[in-house]
Amino acid sequence: MQMLSPLDGRYRDKISALCPYFSEEALNKYRLQVEIAYFIALSKEKGIAQLPALSARQEKHLLAIIEKYDDKDAAEIKKIEKVTNHDVKAVEYFLKKKMEKISGLKKYTEFVHFGLTSEDVNNLSYGLMINSALKMSIIPDAMSYIAQIKKIAMSNANVTMLSLTHGQPATATTMGKEMMVFVDRLSRQIEQMKAFSMQGKFGGAVGNYSAHMAAYPKFKWEAFGKKFMKSLGLDPLIHTTQINPHDDIAEISHILFRFNTISIDFSRDIWSYISRGIFTQKVIKGEVGSSTMPHKVNPIDFENGEGNLGLSNALFSHFAEKLPISRLQRDLSDSTVQRSIGTAFGYHALALSSLNKGIGKLLLNKKIIQCELDAHPELLAEAVQTVLRKHGVKGAYEKMKELTRGETVTKEDFAAFVQKVKIPEEDKKHLLKIINQ
Repeated sequence: MQMLSPLDGRYRDKISALCPYFSEEALNKYRLQVEIAYFIALSKEKGIAQLPALSARQEKHLLAIIEKYDDKDAAEIKKIEKVTNHDVKAVEYFLKKKMEKISGLKKYTEFVHFGLTSEDVNNLSYGLMINSALKMSIIPDAMSYIAQIKKIAMSNANVTMLSLTHGQPATATTMGKEMMVFVDRLSRQIEQMKAFSMQGKFGGAVGNYSAHMAAYPKFKWEAFGKKFMKSLGLDPLIHTTQINPHDDIAEISHILFRFNTISIDFSRDIWSYISRGIFTQKVIKGEVGSSTMPHKVNPIDFENGEGNLGLSNALFSHFAEKLPISRLQRDLSDSTVQRSIGTAFGYHALALSSLNKGIGKLLLNKKIIQCELDAHPELLAEAVQTVLRKHGVKGAYEKMKELTRGETVTKEDFAAFVQKVKIPEEDKKHLLKIINQ
């Protein structure tokens, strides 16, 4: 079978963990879950007199439809859809057919999808889908990725190295601190992911429970809907049009956009460290870095990560901009866009897979780090001028500027300068110690 998307072809094995959440088969399974949960919930309400309470056996058989859902069921739904040309209706017909085989339920199948519009089922299904994917896959994988970065930070907490501002040598830093910058930034986004929950809309064709009220005008439908949505682990929306306005998808898209953007920053920094020789990479036997240059060990994992994070962000950005906008009570432009949600998460997961692989191959080259520091003694200027200013030495900054800016200086030049300056002996010794490290 030919594949149009590399996520379903070349990269399938790396993102397969997301298929139980974001495939079309999975979406139909979530739709079944919503329809069955709704039918069971209705049966428990005394106000719905025409639908008696289910027996424990009947409820067990209904739930088994979800538990036993397989490729054959998925294919059957698609077969029905070829006739209906409507995916939610196909799920409804499939469920009714299944229920007819459960003793005592055949006469009550019209309570399947009772009073609902397809968006009632769809938005709850997407809500279950995204909540589940975040909890079971996206957040755990992101935390594992952050732990990898933190491991670099902890093992190199005291490794002093040259920093670059504007691409130019600047005050020394530590590898540990530089890595913790990313740990802190990414962890903040993780906390927002953990606190996030999808919302739910459940009110019929235009959000007013109109069809429900026509059938059971005395029944408290709004209270029922709120309770039902909470039972699915979703935050109930009170006032809506026909659709969930998708502010929830926009929110999670923005969080993941930020997470991805921070990771792009991380990818580029590691790429630069590899380019400088600060990090080398483990050589994997059998791998080829270039078709013509045998010596190459390229930072491909970080380049792949950067590229796929960009693809993921392009989609998340579009979701956040497009989905919350719908003409009047609804238009259908959101439907086709939502179908690509799994693709955005897929490129995100693919990127993290690449970055984790790349991090696992990194080796710190302390010799290169020390060579860089030794080649730039002018970095000492900041420390020296600050101590001079502490003691009121007039023009401390300007003196250092004259000595170092655009000039080649040595540690010996700094030591000679410090020996001549009039500051307390204790601070003079402290500076000389720094200079001679």
